Amino acid sequence: MSKNPQGKDLHRGLEERHINLMSLGAAIGVGLFLGSATAIKMAGPGIILGYGFSGLIMFFIMRALGEMAIQKPVAGSFSKYARDYLGPLAGYITGWNYWFLWVVTCMAEITAVGVYMKYWFPGTPGWIWALAALVIMATVNFLAVKAYGELEFWFALIKIVTICLMIVVGLGMIFFGIGNGGIATGINNLWNHGGFFPHGFKGILMSLQMVMFAYLGIEMIGVTAGEVKNPEKTIARAIDSVFWRILIFYVGALFVIMSIYPWQEIGTKGSPFVLTFEQIGIKGAAGIINFVVLTAALSSCNSGIFSTARMLFDLAKHGEAPEKFGKVTRTGVPGLAIIASAAVLLIGVVLNYVVPAKVFTMVTSIATFSAIWTWGVILLSQLRHRKDMKSNEVQQLKYKLPLYPLSSYLSLAFLVFVVVIMAINPDQRIAVIVGPIFILALTGYYYFKGFHKRNSSSSKSKNQAS
Repeated sequence: MSKNPQGKDLHRGLEERHINLMSLGAAIGVGLFLGSATAIKMAGPGIILGYGFSGLIMFFIMRALGEMAIQKPVAGSFSKYARDYLGPLAGYITGWNYWFLWVVTCMAEITAVGVYMKYWFPGTPGWIWALAALVIMATVNFLAVKAYGELEFWFALIKIVTICLMIVVGLGMIFFGIGNGGIATGINNLWNHGGFFPHGFKGILMSLQMVMFAYLGIEMIGVTAGEVKNPEKTIARAIDSVFWRILIFYVGALFVIMSIYPWQEIGTKGSPFVLTFEQIGIKGAAGIINFVVLTAALSSCNSGIFSTARMLFDLAKHGEAPEKFGKVTRTGVPGLAIIASAAVLLIGVVLNYVVPAKVFTMVTSIATFSAIWTWGVILLSQLRHRKDMKSNEVQQLKYKLPLYPLSSYLSLAFLVFVVVIMAINPDQRIAVIVGPIFILALTGYYYFKGFHKRNSSSSKSKNQAS
């Protein structure tokens, strides 16, 4: 299926290897390579438990999404499920909220590309590299969904190989003294500097926003559902592997880092990844890690343009975005939706001139709030999805959320708890202000434009027809 003359349908061009690497690549970003130092300072070695428990919650959320995505693989994914199970308003808000989430995240990422490129080209203005990254990633998304999947596959592979090397080399230092004169470092650093919880349990709680931000993007597996070959097999495998891979890569990497270096020194002498590779005599370690982090930023931007375009596509199909965004090119991608999202991202290029670094910290908090809304909607949709099913239909489900409904309610309670923590923390409080205001603004526009009347009449027509 290489042609799409009507311009109506997305192509199923993503294969299992693309989805498997994309699901992992989405969860492994700049936050692990550079941002983990800040989380470690807040919680000490105890941050390992924060990532582990949060990873379990994300596993439940992804299983809830998978239960619906495998039964109904569509573009727009959780926005579509929210519309079907929670009502048109919920679907409308979720779609635009997710679009906003990735626009905000991508602005930070393309700006990060400008920062990373200064390592090799210190005299070149950062906005040039930010613009170049935006143009290249938008072009890749515009070609075909398979091109997007292929690039994301290799981006993710670079990150994964780097982390695996880091863990293997680190374990060699810990147990065999490789790179340390043959003297094994051991794991005493995990409790020798103020204990495993140097700032008490409060430190872990205060770090939860940053931990959850690290998981932002995992839910993108659901967005790809409308373009996956054999979604039943592919999505199930990708979701099932997420939790264990996160345990290995996040918890494993942090365990190694904090075993080798006293936790209070991490971040004061540069990236722990750079320090570890330099320790065993790898020349140019800083350049290697800079390249890896650069690919991580490009990967996030690539995923963001993909996600925003698919959400615009779904919103347009429901008349809640301009109709032209609901059309696809001959290669089966929503071309105008991609162009529109990339155009908005040009604001990120402008931000290179005017926005200080602290504002971007606030922006990541806002993105986390938007992600929590999305995850909460996934759980609520799944609860309603199950409630509407008959007992024999539940038994026929090929992919189920384990420990239902306890896992659903536990995950929802945890998400609410993280929002409360963000409201308490002065540096993150802006997200709890901006997020609800944005949702209220979307709701007001929904009723102002009369979308509720149209959706109501549409529902009556369907009911009469049935």
